[in-house]
Amino acid sequence: MATTNLNIRTDKAIKDRAEKIFNELGLNMTTAVNMFLKVSIRTHGIPFELKMDVPQETTADESEEG
Repeated sequence: MATTNLNIRTDKAIKDRAEKIFNELGLNMTTAVNMFLKVSIRTHGIPFELKMDVPQETTADESEEG
């Protein structure tokens, strides 16, 4: 299998926190990113639900109306 390099930019604190979690799971960053990419291919999309943030005021207003 041919390999290629993938360069991404992220905040150092995010990288460090994610690396800590992956290490605890016995993974390195490369393996974790490859897992994400493979699941994305298998599911034909992002492998988790994406939602927009809803301001608390809007949520409270909708609850009162319902």
